[in-house]
This record gives sequence, structure tokens and C-alpha cells, in this order.
Amino acid sequence: MGSRGIRKQRWGTVQTLTPLMEGPDPEMQDYEGNKKESSWEVIREWFRTQKGLSSSSSATNNLSMSLYGGNNNNNNVPAKRQDLRLLLGVLGCPLAPIPLLNHPVNHPRLKDIPIETSTAHYIIQQFLAATGCLKQQKSSKNMYATGSVKMICCETEISTGKNVKSLGTRSGESGCFVVWQMLPGMWSLELVVGGNKVIAGSDGKTVWRHTSWLGTHAAKGPQRPLRRIIQGLDPKTTASLFSKAQCLGEKRIGEEECFVLKVCADREAVMERNEGPAEVMRHVLYGYFSQKSGLLIYLEDSHLTRVHTQENDSSVYWETTIGSSIGDYRDVDGVLIAHQGRSIATIFRFGELSVEHTRTRMEEMWTIDDAVFNVQGLSIDSFIPPADIFDHNLHSPSL
Repeated sequence: MGSRGIRKQRWGTVQTLTPLMEGPDPEMQDYEGNKKESSWEVIREWFRTQKGLSSSSSATNNLSMSLYGGNNNNNNVPAKRQDLRLLLGVLGCPLAPIPLLNHPVNHPRLKDIPIETSTAHYIIQQFLAATGCLKQQKSSKNMYATGSVKMICCETEISTGKNVKSLGTRSGESGCFVVWQMLPGMWSLELVVGGNKVIAGSDGKTVWRHTSWLGTHAAKGPQRPLRRIIQGLDPKTTASLFSKAQCLGEKRIGEEECFVLKVCADREAVMERNEGPAEVMRHVLYGYFSQKSGLLIYLEDSHLTRVHTQENDSSVYWETTIGSSIGDYRDVDGVLIAHQGRSIATIFRFGELSVEHTRTRMEEMWTIDDAVFNVQGLSIDSFIPPADIFDHNLHSPSL
């Protein structure tokens, strides 16, 4: 393991922290550029510009720039890089909808719980058995994995109610990532795609993200695991997320008949993630478990945010959906983990009264190149957040 030596992160001076946002990040621009006081003000400004968009290539560039809070006169960042930064903001390091439980769920007597809940519990036990977790002689304390990704830039569909316009081209960038995990609740991710780097992590209390163009951001609300980890990398963490799930029934995914489990973020936990005029309405996670193998083969989460505008006393809604196909399970130290997958993210914007809407689509294909459990020498020091979080008193149990 000498070649995989653990190293501490070193950080330069970072600007004032702002909350981490899930979904399209409107402040994606050169980090030294001017920023709006409120990220949601930038989003509203972007929607205003859509009315004047043409089908020319310059319109595509305007769309790309305004999505990140840039202005149309700022030519410092090419449109292709802006598209890639949106991809990294949405698919680079999204979090799971709900926090992990700090204690096991105490299930009451079988006759006292709904059949949907007891069925879901049985399916999760089958999943743990299928992946080899139940027969493990020694539980894993940490994990390391490296992988490759290919991200495909966004296509945007704009509907005025009478006609539909499509903007953007399908261009892709390849990259790689490394992820570390240590129980309970600590993880670290480094992802590099097309010359852009995202670093994110959690010390079990605070989740944060760092990019060269945005600096360091702390996530609001309860501490939640990295979604990339529950995409077949850590079956036990995945099972923990579905410990309070309900079984919705059956559905066919490709050639597989699956059981569908659903778990929702608590209303209180969702409200903690609100920011200014932006209110998180719901965040739901669906897991599709093969009836034949017992393995998780598809994962989908849907995240709805409402942004209220005081100018005309109306609301605009953002719905971000990420669906991940998961496969190529292989044995790693006695545990089956997925080594390949594909995620498709769709960002849908619509109003309360207007028939107009905007839909943006992006993709990621990933493979796992190497994975190891119980890495020697990995300690909690490897998951310490940047000093700025401590300086701004963001490192607290309430986050």
C-alpha cells in the first residue's frame, strides 16, 4: 500500500464561504469575476434572457454563460468550459437525499408494521446477502476506489408553449476520480475532468466542496453521504439509506424484473437546506433491486426546489432528477461492488402558471479501476475540512 500513501490536503486562501447548491450552479464563472449577492437572483436573470434567445450559435453561448451567473460580455471562460463546469456541479459530487442513521433501526413486531415496510426490509436483507456483506468475517472500516469518467455536455430544450427549441451539442470530456471512505460518515473525493478539478469531503459533521472557480462551499442541512458511494460502491451504506424505505411494487428495468423501494427525506431535514428565496420542497430516493440477483441495478433521486420572486409574487420550480444504471458487479475482498455505470441528469424548470419550461440533460459514464477495503494507515486526519470552514464557524453539529 506504499504507493497509495495517504496525504493531507493543503489549501490556499479561499474567498468567503457560500452554501453549496445542488442542481445548476448559477455562479459558474471565473472565480475572480464579479458575483451576485444571491445565487437565485442570477437564476431569475437567466430566465429573463431565455425569452430573447435565438437559434444561432451565439444564443447557445449566451445560455451557457447565463446558467453560471456570467454575463454575455465576459469572454474569459469559453462556453465549452462553462458547460463542463455545469456538469461537474450537478454530476461531480451530488449528495444522497437523506442522512445516514447513527443507530440501527429497531423494527417492531412484524404484525405491527405495514406490509410495504416489512417487504422493503426483506429486500434489503436479500441485497446484503447477495453482495456478501452478511457473511463477512470482519467488517470493513474504510474503503478506497479509483475510477474513470466520461461526461457528456448538456443539451437544453426550451419550450414556449407553442414551439420547442433545442440548444447545445453533445461533446464529451474524459477524466478520473479517487474516493476514500471511513466510517462513520467520513469521505473524500477528488475528480478531474477536462482540466477542471473538484475536491469534496466530509469529516462526519460537515460536508464541503472546493473548486478553483468557486472556492470552498459548505453544504446546508444534515450531513449526507456522497451519492457516488451508494452507486454500488458500498452496499452497507446503501442498505442503511433504505432502512426506512417502503416497497412500491415491481418494475422492469431493461431485461430485469425489479422491486422498487422508495425513501424520502424528512420535512425537517429538507427545510434545513433552504437558502434565501429558495425552498427545497422534497428529495426522494428510489432503488431498483433485481428479483433474480438481489443486486441494486438502478438508482434514481428527484430533488424539487421552489424559488419565490417578490417582483411578481410568483414562484419558479427547479426539478433535478438523476438516474443511474449500475452493473458489472465484481468480488472485492469478499464483497460484490459495481464496477460500471451510467448516470443521466435532467434539470427541469417550470413556473406555477406559465406553460413555458426549460429542460437540460447531461450524462456521465463511469468505471471503477481499483477498489480496496481496510486501507492501512488511513486516519481521520485525512478527512479534515479546509481551515476556512472552522474560521467561519461552519463546523457544527447543526450542519
